[in-house]
Amino acid sequence: MTTSRPAAAPRTTTAAVPQQRTPLPASAAGPRATPGNLAAQLADLAERRGWGDRAAFHQGHRVWTHGEVHALAARAATVLAAQGVGAGDRVVLALPDGIAWVTAFLATARLGAVAVLVNPELPAADHAFMAADTRAALCVTGPGMEERFTDRPRLGADQFLASVPTAAPAPAHPVDAHAPLYIQYTSGTTGRPKGVVHTHGDPKAYHDLIGRRLLRITRDDVTLSVSKLYFAYGFGNAFVFPLFSGSSAVLVDRRPSPAAVDELVARHRVTLLYSVPSAFAALVAERGSGHQACFASVRAAVSAGEGMPAGLGRQVTELLAAPVLEQIGSTEAGHAFCANSFDHNHPGTVGRPVPGFEVEVRDANGRPVPDGTEGELWVRGPTLTPGYLDRPEETARALVGGWLATRDLARREPDGTFRHLGRADDMEMVGGITVSPLEVEAVLRAHPAVREVAVVAVVDRLGVSRLRAFVVPEPPVHDGLREALLRLARERLAAFKVPRGVSLVPSLPRTPTGKLRRHLVRRGAW
Repeated sequence: MTTSRPAAAPRTTTAAVPQQRTPLPASAAGPRATPGNLAAQLADLAERRGWGDRAAFHQGHRVWTHGEVHALAARAATVLAAQGVGAGDRVVLALPDGIAWVTAFLATARLGAVAVLVNPELPAADHAFMAADTRAALCVTGPGMEERFTDRPRLGADQFLASVPTAAPAPAHPVDAHAPLYIQYTSGTTGRPKGVVHTHGDPKAYHDLIGRRLLRITRDDVTLSVSKLYFAYGFGNAFVFPLFSGSSAVLVDRRPSPAAVDELVARHRVTLLYSVPSAFAALVAERGSGHQACFASVRAAVSAGEGMPAGLGRQVTELLAAPVLEQIGSTEAGHAFCANSFDHNHPGTVGRPVPGFEVEVRDANGRPVPDGTEGELWVRGPTLTPGYLDRPEETARALVGGWLATRDLARREPDGTFRHLGRADDMEMVGGITVSPLEVEAVLRAHPAVREVAVVAVVDRLGVSRLRAFVVPEPPVHDGLREALLRLARERLAAFKVPRGVSLVPSLPRTPTGKLRRHLVRRGAW
């Protein structure tokens, strides 16, 4: 759709940029002998480009400059070292988006340690598993988590930040670009999380291939990402791209409501809005698709996490008066591997392979299929994970000959774009987050009034996927069963895994051998 402004032109922000800059201390920039260390590389880049006094992160009414961020990180590394963290150690970051997250990540990198990025809203059992699975040397946590990680050394975010100003800057530990930098967890078809390892060299590739080449991010851009820093999508959007481009990002400690998005975009003159289809649908539902003045600064929106229905894409474009660029990525790839761009934007598709990546559609035997044929999406490229943490068998299944079997269903169109058609396994994609229905079903099945249950993502009237539970109840059925099941889910599951509704049904569709026909449940076709 034609927009009301040149698609590629970045907007100038209203943030004041002082003419005089404060140089970074040499200890913050790091020695030239450690070019592989991400923290040293970013600090050196900010110094060389003169970004020291430019805004890097906005949180509430506070602004942190690039110079402040890297100076804080150098001191924060000393704080973590005092807690016993050294090169190669794993540090769990169970923090909401904010300056504590940014500082702790860079400090961990600076020490040559490995950050473990976890959603702070996960249930306690998930946190305990991830800390044990990574053999974490330290857990840095947000408020209200004092009872978590009791068998591991723990440092609260407030105590961590309070200790930073008086600490001496720490030098950067020498590592090469292939050294492990961070671990993010994904779920397999069994629901068991797997730690995905990425290296010090990966973030620069995310920026060079996507941020700079496809999104044309400059130092004048201001980012707002609804997806959080502990997810692969949000990590690139709101951490990597700003620090490599000299631009800034707005950090929000919880998922913003549509009204909050309006206010944040208007206040900070946001130019790049990253979100998932369900959140974009909420924006449209709140005010309709007519252009709103609060979005006047936005030059582009980026959508990922799940497919955006064509009708919704048009409505978002009209609301923002800016193009919507859809893309697809994975935790294993680190960020997007297939994306639309300003030069090649094909709504309804996930675009073309990101420069440096190869993408193929293959049949069940792993053979490439002709254009127009549905198959499974395989990808290889420079930022693919070297493997899952301590999961050699699962690594071998997912990574074959340097290619990643994504388990996504897709079709390659004659123009070279790819159309995403869903998942090949039983995982459900909701709000840009992959959810194992087996985990949710196990919780609901624990209720004595439940005989059978299937949890699937169902497309609502706006064309957005919502998690819904289909339950075969034990007779007699009592009126409060739906509410009781939702209450049980809220008590035992992370918020994004809680079904939006419960439908009571007489039976579930199964094969003659008793296997659930989940694709029929998704369509309600039984």
